[in-house]
Amino acid sequence: MLITTPRALDSTRLALAERSVPRYTSYPTAPHFHAGIGGRDYAGWLAALAPEATLSLYLHVPYCASMCAYCGCHTKVTRQQAPIEAYVESLIAEIHLLAAATPARRVTHLHWGGGTPSMLGEAGLERVMAAIAWHFDLSALAEHAIELDPRSLTRNLAKTLARLGVTRASLGVQDFNAEVQRAIGRVQPFELVQASVQFLRESGIAAINFDLIHGLPLQGVEGLSHSIHLAHSLAPDRIALFGYAHVPWMKKHQRLIDTALLPGVPERLEQARMARALLGELGYAAIGLDHFVRPEDPMAQAARAGTLRRNFQGYTTDVADALAGLGASSIGRLPQGFGQNEPEIGAWRRRIAAGHLPIARGLALTEDDQARGAVIERLMCDFSVRPPPALLASAWDELCALREAGILTLEDGVVAMTAEGAPFLRLAAAAFDAHLARAGRHSTAV
Repeated sequence: MLITTPRALDSTRLALAERSVPRYTSYPTAPHFHAGIGGRDYAGWLAALAPEATLSLYLHVPYCASMCAYCGCHTKVTRQQAPIEAYVESLIAEIHLLAAATPARRVTHLHWGGGTPSMLGEAGLERVMAAIAWHFDLSALAEHAIELDPRSLTRNLAKTLARLGVTRASLGVQDFNAEVQRAIGRVQPFELVQASVQFLRESGIAAINFDLIHGLPLQGVEGLSHSIHLAHSLAPDRIALFGYAHVPWMKKHQRLIDTALLPGVPERLEQARMARALLGELGYAAIGLDHFVRPEDPMAQAARAGTLRRNFQGYTTDVADALAGLGASSIGRLPQGFGQNEPEIGAWRRRIAAGHLPIARGLALTEDDQARGAVIERLMCDFSVRPPPALLASAWDELCALREAGILTLEDGVVAMTAEGAPFLRLAAAAFDAHLARAGRHSTAV
């Protein structure tokens, strides 16, 4: 476990921490997708899957009842039923198109994200699941997960989710401090989250994740520590502690956050270090950059076995042969490359209504992309990697600069993060990114 004694940032590390780099939930990253890849290309890739290939399905629901100021997701606010019902119809139609495009039928992972997936309503969720079950084989389903907003989770909804086969629920907690909650536009007292956990467990959904965020406005080390202790008191299996990504040039609503209230890079780094140490003391195993799980959790087992993966949902045990995205803006990854659906809901619906897979852009992977992606994924998952000599040579100058800053070591062809360098993991990954110079703006490295 990577834990270190905090020390003041020197000017070199401060400059590194302020660099803009991707989060590497894919490689190449989404800014490099282009309109040269469309539905026809994606359909060809799907058709090439073997009948026995395993599938992971990701369903994106881009609706919320209100907009949280910190949110970086692709979502919009609606309080009307008509758009939701129309979305359900199109999502079911897209499931039909996906099934017609590929001989692969065996689904091993299913993940609902958003937005707030439960905005579809219990009847909508049931209809979508019925369409999936009609076309695909769910008998080998290893995990069926859903992201939930505690403010909209009821006892009846929890029972419905259990009946639909949901096995894991991820609750967006962010922070329990009332002042921080007001600053980010998401007020949800501890008692509300506590009730949500109770509803889920009563219904038989035992695997529970909490999402926490550090680097939020008005958030300090003490307050974050208090939030972690409160989260721990509810005994979640997993805690994801993400660094807040302030990207108002991409997410206009983030301009509602007063930047003067955001902690600086040294404070963010101190929060991350404190949280990693505290969660270790509370019995959680550190997984990659920002996940913490019980030692007996399948994710901890995968980390020990070197089979941990990273995809658009973050760290995962999902080893399916292909990931198919459903819903507006969702991204699929097939052996040949990436395909992203139309992000605008109207355009997404029109393509589906015309009988086409709604892919707006994507990227065909080269051999170099695949090799670099494998190195980046192992580094992001394991904190060390032995790259092929040619890739090590291409990244050598950047890696040496990081070594001089004490962030990593280079010995016998192995790149390994130091304890103090762990929060800078994305910078080490970026050294292998051949596309980075052509990328857009990203969040800061720490």
